[in-house]
Amino acid sequence: MRVLVQKVSKASVKIEQEVYNSIGDGLLLFVGFSIDDHHTIIDKMVEKLIKLRILEDEHGKINNGILESNLEILSISQFTLYAATKKGRRPSFSMSANPEVAREYYDYFNEQLNNHIPVKTGQFQADMQVELINDGPFTIMLDSEEYQWHK
Repeated sequence: MRVLVQKVSKASVKIEQEVYNSIGDGLLLFVGFSIDDHHTIIDKMVEKLIKLRILEDEHGKINNGILESNLEILSISQFTLYAATKKGRRPSFSMSANPEVAREYYDYFNEQLNNHIPVKTGQFQADMQVELINDGPFTIMLDSEEYQWHK
């Protein structure tokens, strides 16, 4: 599982030229699932995300987590986070979870995250236009493969 986390001053997602969801100060999450993922990994990634100290405290130091902030969350499904580009010119998505599994995982991820902080979402498999103003810019990639509990 991969989650690209971007701190934004605002973000929105449009579907068919209509705003589907939007946030102000918050985190924009691009979320992708691999063929090796499962619910335990998702649970641990949610825990990692909510405890990750990536936000400024009252002294301007990067020391606070999501739960200490008053930020909004916008979660967008992004299977292309598993694009393999090592060979040839065309990305391979063979490591991405198939759409049926990825949809179930995406819904589960958002439900688990929503237990801690309200989450707005895009629409799975829709043709979406995401607009954002990156604050900082501040962008971090969380990859479950980096953690011992992935295996």
